[in-house]
Amino acid sequence: MHDDELIARAKAWLAEDPDAETRDELAKLIDAQDLPELTARFTGTLQFGTAGLRGELGAGPMRMNRSVVIRAAAGLAAYLKSTGRTDGLVVIGYDARHKSADFAQDTAAVMTGAGLRAAVLPRPLPTPVLAFAIRHLGAVAGVEVTASHNPPRDNGYKVYLGDGSQIVPPTDAEIAAEIDAVRTLNDVPRPESGWETLDDTVLNAYLARTDAVLAPGSPRTARTVYTPMHGVGRDTLLAAFARAGFPAPTLVAEQAGPDPDFPTVAFPNPEEPGAMDLAFAKARETSPDLIIANDPDADRCAAAVPTADRWRMLRGDEVGALLATHLVRRGAQGTFAESIVSSSLLGRIAEKANLPYEETLTGFKWIARVEGLRYGYEEALGYCVDPDGVRDKDGITAALLITELASELKEEGRTLLDLLDDIAVEHGLHSTDQLSVRVEDLSVIADAMRRLRERPPTRLAGLAITKAEDLTKGTETLPPTDGLRYTLDGARVIVRPSGTEPKLKCYLEVVIPVPAHTDLPAARAKAADLLETIKRDLSAAAGI
Repeated sequence: MHDDELIARAKAWLAEDPDAETRDELAKLIDAQDLPELTARFTGTLQFGTAGLRGELGAGPMRMNRSVVIRAAAGLAAYLKSTGRTDGLVVIGYDARHKSADFAQDTAAVMTGAGLRAAVLPRPLPTPVLAFAIRHLGAVAGVEVTASHNPPRDNGYKVYLGDGSQIVPPTDAEIAAEIDAVRTLNDVPRPESGWETLDDTVLNAYLARTDAVLAPGSPRTARTVYTPMHGVGRDTLLAAFARAGFPAPTLVAEQAGPDPDFPTVAFPNPEEPGAMDLAFAKARETSPDLIIANDPDADRCAAAVPTADRWRMLRGDEVGALLATHLVRRGAQGTFAESIVSSSLLGRIAEKANLPYEETLTGFKWIARVEGLRYGYEEALGYCVDPDGVRDKDGITAALLITELASELKEEGRTLLDLLDDIAVEHGLHSTDQLSVRVEDLSVIADAMRRLRERPPTRLAGLAITKAEDLTKGTETLPPTDGLRYTLDGARVIVRPSGTEPKLKCYLEVVIPVPAHTDLPAARAKAADLLETIKRDLSAAAGI
């Protein structure tokens, strides 16, 4: 793009930008003739996909801002009308990030201007409340303004249809085409009123629904430390725990209130190094049975448990297996499902219980669509434990269920770690790890994937690769996706670009038979060594 064309494009965008803050930001870039920054913002557009939109806040079509959101809302409205949902309800939720409330109001205005009905949740609330509200209110679609656990500078725009689950292809492409057809914001009617701001009725209905997650009369004695990670989970989780009769969680005060700057963490994600340090410190003061953490929009749930000398985070796959085992013991019926990047242990648990099992592509947009779903999870701390209430991951109900399980074990003089040992002996030790590389330059990811496709490894950690699959071609049970899957003797590796962050993610699993509890230490040592060696060999093969 020539410099003159770049400046002209920026000025045209500036002329219709409805936000004084981003107008001022863009005007300064134009006045300073900051061509590198303008190029970064105006070469292309932020792509609308199955994760909706997600990106850094700022002016221009490659950033998250009111102009981009208005176009996205107009495209969604056009799609809904073109598919016969001409006067349906669109319910809108939002988190506490910078600009989230503005983006929610813009979406409501666009929907109203398009002849649809719009209802906005009363304040920043967890994403699961929005997912619940769609079906509870009989809406034709829902929008959640959130960047989940992304860095503070980001925001996002997540779209659901009337079944309460996130969009999947080809719906994303059809909405994207309608967004691209919006020529100018002047073509988008945006009345100043006409939509509804909901009261707490929907939230109360969601909280009443959380009761269904727990077994009547189950123990409710486990004591917890809780952090909402500067997000919106606190009030909803505390209300749910109070309804259930659990002891009131001890809050991590420094992270208890919503704060869009996330001042105590580098990344507001319980999986990130350092993010749980304050929760560990609070637990050392108060000696609870369990630490619970939500991510900022409270659709994910993390747990940590005490060992002899420290607090240990449970991996998402470990929590996934614990919840599955708990549900099986309670007599759950229906399909257990997980994505391909999650531990194969769930399949073993379901098979032993004679329950249907399905494996899906990555993301709850796929898991939620499994027919007859009873329980679904993904290793990235996402759990769907009540699909009749929320057809998406839900960090509030998952927290209730893991705390119920901890309470039951506590009554028996046992812990979650004891149950994990039992699971390993029954099904084999399934140890998982991840090699995750965050990049500034996305070409690094493309180069790594190309290198692995052109020169695929034949062995990892001395184990022969018995099957190599390029998932872009699809499989018998999975549609195409950008990824690679290697099957080894007693191990599995999946490599894929993240759908929501600039990361290359490699998911590793080794499975080691455990004849008896006394064999567990040796099995864990062997698994740890294998995972580290696989990680090293894979890193070399990918050039990362």
